[in-house]
Amino acid sequence: MSFQNNIFYQKVRDYSVSKQIFDLHHNPEFDLLLTYPKPSLEELPSYYESEDYISHTDGKRSLFEKLYQFIKNIALKNKLKLINSQSQIGKLLDIGAGTGDFLVVAKKDGWEITGIEPGEKPRNSAIQKGVSFANNLSDLEDNSFDVITMWHVLEHVPDLEFQIKELKRLIKPNGTILIAVPNFKSYDANYYGKFWAAFDVPRHLWHFSKTAIEKLFANEKLQLVKVLPMKFDSFYVSLLSEKYKNGTMNFFNAFWIGWKSNRYGKRNSEYSSHIYIIKNN
Repeated sequence: MSFQNNIFYQKVRDYSVSKQIFDLHHNPEFDLLLTYPKPSLEELPSYYESEDYISHTDGKRSLFEKLYQFIKNIALKNKLKLINSQSQIGKLLDIGAGTGDFLVVAKKDGWEITGIEPGEKPRNSAIQKGVSFANNLSDLEDNSFDVITMWHVLEHVPDLEFQIKELKRLIKPNGTILIAVPNFKSYDANYYGKFWAAFDVPRHLWHFSKTAIEKLFANEKLQLVKVLPMKFDSFYVSLLSEKYKNGTMNFFNAFWIGWKSNRYGKRNSEYSSHIYIIKNN
């Protein structure tokens, strides 16, 4: 899969680690944005080396982190409810498991869990919670999982085509893949523009639309069957975007933009982030 005839979209700064500026290029065939230049595999880990990279910690140092952890606990229950609605309890693979909280919840519910997490620090934290990990996707057997989840992870993978092929290889016939990613066509993305926190360059190498997800997975004969909103994301992303744009988290304005984004999403089905339910029919 080659992404050709890309068009310059806009410049975006890495606000959380390097402060470098990257370009976003738009691929009209897939309605997909690409981060350029794409860091090498050797360079990528350095862009995650920050205590402020909140998804890799269990931190509660600030009001923002406490709010994040509170919302995360609600989201974990919703994720468990969602996978249980899509499949009987069986074998679950979570790619990009972070500190393992989702797999801990799933394990308690009876799922046989496996995680993949390249970051040593979050992986060690998850192991202490009883999470089992595979070293690489290549170590796992074909057609071995009933459900595979990637919660805000697909945008991070260096080789998108290979990743989707591996999902196809690993999922059982009639199995379910759940992908959560930001949506650059949302109201909050348009409002904040180059300050939109969910661009998160260069950790986010790809920036998806609904069209992009449907077409990319269709190439591997995986069918997009449902798109669900992640309504909390508009508020979380707007808080960070306020900080990037104005130097401080304006809770009132962030809440207002988050609310407007969800209202826009209800009308136009373009929320700040989406969960895509994909079946291997």
